[in-house]
Amino acid sequence: MIIKMKNYLYTINEEVREYFKILSPEFPTWLLEYIDTPEMQRINGTSMSCGTDYSKVFNIRYWYSNLDHSVGVALIVWHFTHDKKQTLAGLFHDIATPTFKHCIDFMNGDSEHQESTEERTEQIIRDSKEIMELLHRDGIKIEEVSDYHIYPIADNDTPQLSADRFEYTFSSGLVFHRVWELETIKEIYDNVSVLKNENGDYKLGFNDWKICEKYIHIISKLWPEWISDKDRTVMQFLADIVKSMNAKGYLTIDDLYNLSEKEVIEKILNCEDNYIKENFIKFQNATSVYGSDTPIEDKYCISVKGKRRYIIPLTKYNNSVCRINEISKSAKNDIDEYFNIKHFKYTGFDFNFKAYEKA
Repeated sequence: MIIKMKNYLYTINEEVREYFKILSPEFPTWLLEYIDTPEMQRINGTSMSCGTDYSKVFNIRYWYSNLDHSVGVALIVWHFTHDKKQTLAGLFHDIATPTFKHCIDFMNGDSEHQESTEERTEQIIRDSKEIMELLHRDGIKIEEVSDYHIYPIADNDTPQLSADRFEYTFSSGLVFHRVWELETIKEIYDNVSVLKNENGDYKLGFNDWKICEKYIHIISKLWPEWISDKDRTVMQFLADIVKSMNAKGYLTIDDLYNLSEKEVIEKILNCEDNYIKENFIKFQNATSVYGSDTPIEDKYCISVKGKRRYIIPLTKYNNSVCRINEISKSAKNDIDEYFNIKHFKYTGFDFNFKAYEKA
C-alpha cells in the first residue's frame, strides 16, 4: 500500500515542533503513516481546548489540535517504552473524540467524568481501511492498540502520572495558559523515569523530588482553570448549541465524529434557525461570564460541575519511592489549596438562551 505523505511535522506550529523534540528527540518516522490516515487527520480539526477557541472569554495563543495532543502522547509512550503497540494505543486514544471534545460529555450529562464518548474507539479503527492495512503489515492486532487503558505508561487512574496527563499538562500550560517555557518543560521531562509504585506496578515518576515539587507547583496553577466558571460556562453553552442543532435536525450525532469544528460552526452560522445562529454569535463575542449563588432569570444560566484533573506523582526519595505529597509540604499545600477552591453555584452569559429539546 502506498500512502502519499504530507509530513505532518511541517504542518504544525514551530514551537510545537520544538516541544515534540523534547518529548522524543528522535521522531519515530514509522508513526507518520498512521498519523496521515483519514481518521487521525479528522481530529486535526478538533481543538484540545474543548471549544474555548471560539469565545473571546479566552485568549488562545495558537491552534493546538487533538491530533497534536495524540501525537504528543504517542511520543511520550515511545520515549519510555520504544514499544510500537503501546505507542499506537497512545496515538489512537482520542481517535473517537467528537467535535468540541468534552463539550459533548457535557451534552450527555457527563461533565464530571467526561468518558461518555470513548466507546467508538475500536469501531473507528476497525472501519478504517488504511489503519487496518498498516496494522496487518506491522503484525499488530486491533485489540493491542484499541484500548490504551491496558498500558500503565500510557494511561492509569487519577492521580497517577501517565503519558496522557503529562502531555495535556504540558500543552495546556504552553499553548492555552502559558505557565511553561520550553526550557522548563525539558527540565521537568528529563527528570522522569519508569518507577515501581506502592502496588508493584511500573509507572512514570520523578528521579528528584525537588523537581517533582516544582512540577506540582506549576501545574497546580492549571488545575483550577479546567474547572473555572468561564470554562464550565463555555463548554456547557457549546453543548447546548449542539444539542439544539441536533434537536432541530441540523446536525446528527454522527456529524460530530465525521466533521471538523470549522465545518460544524459553518452549519451553525448557516442554519435556518435565527435563534440558534444569533445566540451563537453572541457567544462568540462575549468577553466574560457571571457567577452567582442563586439562579439568574432571563439570562443564560447553568449549574454544572467540571472534572477535577490533578496529579500526585511518584518520586524517588532517600532510596525509596513515594508520593510527592508524602514528603513535600509545599506540594501538599498546592494540592490541598486546589481542593479547597470554591466556585459559584450558577454561572452564565449576559444574554438569554434556552436549549431546544427533542420532541
